[in-house]
Amino acid sequence: MTSRFNRTWKENRYFVLFLVLMFVFRSSVADWNSVPTGSMKPTILEGDRILVNKMAYDVRVPFTHISLLKISDPARGDIVIFDSDVSDKRLVKRVVGIPGDIIAMYNNTLYINGKPQRYEEVSTSKQTADWMENLSGTEHFIRIKHSGSPLSSFRPVTVPEGYYLVLGDNRDNSADSRVIGLVPRDEIVGRSSSVVLSLDYDNYYMPRKDRFFQTL
Repeated sequence: MTSRFNRTWKENRYFVLFLVLMFVFRSSVADWNSVPTGSMKPTILEGDRILVNKMAYDVRVPFTHISLLKISDPARGDIVIFDSDVSDKRLVKRVVGIPGDIIAMYNNTLYINGKPQRYEEVSTSKQTADWMENLSGTEHFIRIKHSGSPLSSFRPVTVPEGYYLVLGDNRDNSADSRVIGLVPRDEIVGRSSSVVLSLDYDNYYMPRKDRFFQTL
C-alpha cells in the first residue's frame, strides 16, 4: 500500500503542487467573480466575470480573512467585493462612504459631507434613466427609476472607523448598505476594475465579446 501511494505521489506530485498553488493564488492574489444579478447595472451586467484584485488592500493568510499586511484602504468610488455576514453572500458594490463621512440621499441625489454630488443624464428609457455621477471626482454610470423607490432616500449616516457605506450603481434595485447596513473592512476581499469575460444569460449564454477585458 505504501509503495503504491509513493508511486502515485511521484507520478502526480507536480499536478498536485500546481493545484495547491492555483488555489492559493486564487485565494490570496487574484480571482474572478461571477455577477448573477443586475444590482450594479449599467456598469456591470448579469453574466459578467469580473477580475478581483485580492491584494488591493491587504496581504492575507490564504483561505482566510486574516490580514498579514495592510496595503491600502478602500477609496470612495472603488468597486469592492466582500463576503457579507448579514446576507451570507459574496457581493459586489461601490464604496460611496469611507470612515468619517456623513452620507445621505434624497430622491437619488447623493450627499457626501453635506455636498450634493454632480449628475448628468446620459440616456433614458420608459422606466429608467442612466446618469453620470461624479462621486467626489470619480465619474461612473448609475441607473435610477423614473418613479423612484423606497431606496431613493435615506437620512444622514456617519460612517464609523472600520466600516464602509456601499451602494449598487442600479440605485433603485440593489440590496446594499441601505438594506444590509455598513460593511466592516475585514469583510472586503478585493477590488475590481475590469471584466474578464461576459456571457449573455438572455441569449443562450452566448459570449458578449464587446465586454471582454472592458474597464469598469
